[in-house]
Amino acid sequence: MSTAMVTSKGQITIPAAVRASLGLEAGSRVEFVETEKGKFAIVPATSPVQALKGMLRKPSSPVTIGQMNKAIAAQGAKAR
Repeated sequence: MSTAMVTSKGQITIPAAVRASLGLEAGSRVEFVETEKGKFAIVPATSPVQALKGMLRKPSSPVTIGQMNKAIAAQGAKAR
């Protein structure tokens, strides 16, 4: 069983054996998935960007630049 210590900044170093098993390298992203209350699994976040295709539907009609500018201006006015 591998263990790690949490630093004062809330950081941990994932042990080499765990990194190797998960196929993690420098710059890899991981997800913390709660498996049950108080227990988490570390899962490599390796989904390719192509997996996002189809998540958003296409608009029923194209939006013009003028419509975009009008919507931006309206949101900016609300924020003030």
